[in-house]
Amino acid sequence: MTSVIGLRVLRAHNRRMQTSPTWTEILMTDHETTERVFAAFEQALAGPTPPSTSIVADALEYFTGYVERCHNHKEEDHLFPLAEQLGVPREGGPLAIMIMEHRRSEEALAALRTFAGEYIGGRNDALPGLQKAFAEYSSILKEHFWKENDILFPMARRIFEDKDDATVLAGIAEVEGRFGSDTRERFYALAARIVETSQMRDLSENLPKDVLAAILNTLPIELSFVDADDRVRYFSHENHAKIFGRTRGAIGRVVEQCHPPQSVHKVKKILQAFKNGERGVAEFWLDFGGRKVHVRYFAVRSAEGQYLGCLETVQDITPIQAITGERRLVDEALAI
Repeated sequence: MTSVIGLRVLRAHNRRMQTSPTWTEILMTDHETTERVFAAFEQALAGPTPPSTSIVADALEYFTGYVERCHNHKEEDHLFPLAEQLGVPREGGPLAIMIMEHRRSEEALAALRTFAGEYIGGRNDALPGLQKAFAEYSSILKEHFWKENDILFPMARRIFEDKDDATVLAGIAEVEGRFGSDTRERFYALAARIVETSQMRDLSENLPKDVLAAILNTLPIELSFVDADDRVRYFSHENHAKIFGRTRGAIGRVVEQCHPPQSVHKVKKILQAFKNGERGVAEFWLDFGGRKVHVRYFAVRSAEGQYLGCLETVQDITPIQAITGERRLVDEALAI
């Protein structure tokens, strides 16, 4: 069975492919996918048992075949030259740093290939060297991806016109075409397999339960969850003021017992539509106690598409409706 996170890698890509993605979306999805592979491989290398040679071989194929030979060339052969033509400085500027970091990552990958080859060949004593080489390689690229996502790409978007965006997209297609008609899909599938093999933990598992609960209770939105059998299983802000009062007595109750009789049939109709896959969201808003309240229902599904239940969000949007103009982060910092 394919893991939840492994499926998310492919589904996130497929959602983006349903509409024509921008060059920024393509490159940032490459980054996002690669960082998932980093997390999965790091977990495999640090596990209680040595990693399988298959996951080491798969990771090496992804890093060499996609990151180095494909992704980097999308940028170096097409994005960077065009950005330079349009005024982004190369020597002593951001492009020089990006190219320098590509070279550094290639050198780190060469060391990683050496240790990976030894490990795959049966030398278990190569594992410490493999771990160290991977830590160096992934550290360089994580920092590099951040610089591109947050600095270089926005800089390029500000100066690119539609024709420039089209030029970069055509260049990306040309680079991917060197390796086959389905290059991106193939390597994203490989990434999903690496994630699946490693049984990578979901990010929420990195948080203690009390911290996760505190996060949910801090949100400016109240949450309730009704399971696939239409029974209430969770609500947030238990010990906080709530727009619609709720106590622990609601837990385990059928959802129709938690709504006024005149609205029960509408709630049941929405839930049935969620179960049938006919819709994924329902929303409404009302005036309540002098506030404008926004209520949304979301169908919650597993990575395999199985209906798990309904998430209800309740938010007082009165302060949001009153917002005018702009207040940027720098303004907030100066006000402190």
